[in-house]
Amino acid sequence: MRIVRRKALVGAVLAAGLAAVLTACGGGSGTTGAPAQASVAAVIKGLDNPFFQAMQKGIDEQGAATGTRTTVQAATSITDTTGQADKLVGLAGQDFGCYIVNPISGTNLVQGLAQLAAAGKTIVNIDSPVQADAATAAGAKIATYIGTDNVAAGKLAATEMSRLLTGGGSVAVVGGIAGDVTSGARVEGFRAGLTGGVTVVQEVAANWERQEALTQATTIMAAQPDLKGFFAANDDMGLGIAQAVANAGRTGQIQVISVDGNPDALTAVSNGELAATVAQYPYVIGQLGVDACRAAAAGTALPSKVDAPVQLVTKDNAQQAIQSAPRPPAPYENPFATR
Repeated sequence: MRIVRRKALVGAVLAAGLAAVLTACGGGSGTTGAPAQASVAAVIKGLDNPFFQAMQKGIDEQGAATGTRTTVQAATSITDTTGQADKLVGLAGQDFGCYIVNPISGTNLVQGLAQLAAAGKTIVNIDSPVQADAATAAGAKIATYIGTDNVAAGKLAATEMSRLLTGGGSVAVVGGIAGDVTSGARVEGFRAGLTGGVTVVQEVAANWERQEALTQATTIMAAQPDLKGFFAANDDMGLGIAQAVANAGRTGQIQVISVDGNPDALTAVSNGELAATVAQYPYVIGQLGVDACRAAAAGTALPSKVDAPVQLVTKDNAQQAIQSAPRPPAPYENPFATR
């Protein structure tokens, strides 16, 4: 989330990165196996959302674990496209070897990307993709993209919804910001993955916000008395919907499934307030971003795209997911582990 999205508190002190010789062993933890020299600057979305807090933590902790110097700066809000762009421009003038970018939009970081391209810096794109034509216009080559396959995440949610509604039934979809690529991909996957007579009867946008989703869900339930389920494109909206369902006295009768796997959502799944969440692992996305920078610094060609791990969390495995957070409970592939 994708998504999500995400207002922030933070402005960080700019720091020059010093290259360090790094040697680490590969493994399931996500550490790379090749020695490399790297210094990493990251520009991400806002830190009021736990998704991006976890992403920052993954970047910083992987940097510390591997001896890589890291600096992370965040936008001040989900609409702060100019402020985020200014942060990248400021960092582009610093002596970092690799830059991790998590843009608010597909085009808002073009100016900074152009500076990085002109300086021959490595650019690693995580979570939200830079538009290909924007990168081309900036003369920038994205070394690798690391993020969730949002269509696949939506299909996972649809498979679980179809399993829960064994006799079929009507469901509603609550997306993020209208026109948002991440939200659109999740909704597309959900619609495509429904089977067994489960059909979408209404779709609305709630701008990634919990309170707005609560209001929208309340209105939808009044208009659709036979509704059997909701799909929300992120957990904040899913939790708002779950509250609306509880307010109507229909917890357990209307199934609510969302995407992200944030701590509040995992607890809500464990408590039966949410039927499921498709958990992303922004901590791992941050780790993989640092590992990609280290592999690039070692002279290794990177894969153009890496799908970050996702996992369906239900009441059956919610406690396991809570205990393993911010990492997934199941093993996952790190394509940079032997690089």
